[in-house]
Amino acid sequence: MTPAINAAKRARITHVIHSYEHDKAATAYGEEAADKLGLSPARVFKTLLVQLDGRELVVAVVPVANQLNLKQLAAALNARTAAMARPADAERTTGYVVGGISPLGQKKALRTVIDDSARSHATVYVSAGRRGLEIELAPTDLAALTHAMFAAIAR
Repeated sequence: MTPAINAAKRARITHVIHSYEHDKAATAYGEEAADKLGLSPARVFKTLLVQLDGRELVVAVVPVANQLNLKQLAAALNARTAAMARPADAERTTGYVVGGISPLGQKKALRTVIDDSARSHATVYVSAGRRGLEIELAPTDLAALTHAMFAAIAR
């Protein structure tokens, strides 16, 4: 069990856990998940930590097939600037390791934005808190569990 799975169970939302053998040489974790699970990269979402205006850490959830648009994220959260967080800060704040950061069950609740494209799918896949482990759930449940908003933040 991971904090992400525990969060989904506590909330009693419908979810499915999918696991695969993580290749230690892989560095594109989301793409690896899509490939190994035989999924469209448009349905597998990566969890990224971003620093707004040089201070606040926030979570961005975007399809692995896309890149995060930092300007659009900043605009969605009424910030002037956005930059990717340092991996060490992301790990310390979430309690997860890079490549296994889940938007669910993080140590500290952070403002979260999910790319609008998630709403076009009945279910999406996000990390379940460990490399080689994904959780499938409805985008509305993901948003409810993370108190997230939807916005166009991917390019």
